[in-house]
Amino acid sequence: MIIIAQRVSSSSVAVDGKIVGSIDKGLMLLIGVHKDDTESSADHLAAKCADLRIFPDESGKMNLSLKDIDGEALAISQFTLLGNCSKGRRPNFTDAAPAEKGRLLYEYFVSKLKTHVRKVETGIFGADMKVTLVNDGPVTITING
Repeated sequence: MIIIAQRVSSSSVAVDGKIVGSIDKGLMLLIGVHKDDTESSADHLAAKCADLRIFPDESGKMNLSLKDIDGEALAISQFTLLGNCSKGRRPNFTDAAPAEKGRLLYEYFVSKLKTHVRKVETGIFGADMKVTLVNDGPVTITING
C-alpha cells in the first residue's frame, strides 16, 4: 500500500456534487492498494497512520499523533498512486491491485483504522470524487508498507 497522509484543519470529499465525507482537524489519507498487498499490510498501515507523530505539541514540535489529539481521518481510495511513469508519457498501472481486491483491502484498512481513531470518514470506492482540504503546515507524508 501507498498512503499519502496530509495533516489538515479540514477536508471533505464530494461525489456528484454531494459531500459524502468530511472531517475537521486530522489526516486526509489517499490510499493506493498494490497488487501484492495483504490484510497484514493494511493492519500495519492503519496503526501507523493513527500513531504517526506529525501534530505539534505545546512547544510546536511534531510530537503528537492522530490518537493523541483525538483527531479525525478521511480515507480516500486512489489507485493512481500506483502509477509507474518510468517509461513513456502515460502512467502504467500494472502494480495496482485489481478493482475487487483493491476495494476489499481499502475497506479492510478503513475498518482497522476505525479501531484506532474516533471518527473515520470515506469517499466512495471507484467513484469520480472531488476532494478539498486545508493542508495544515503544510505537512504531507508518504507511507509505504
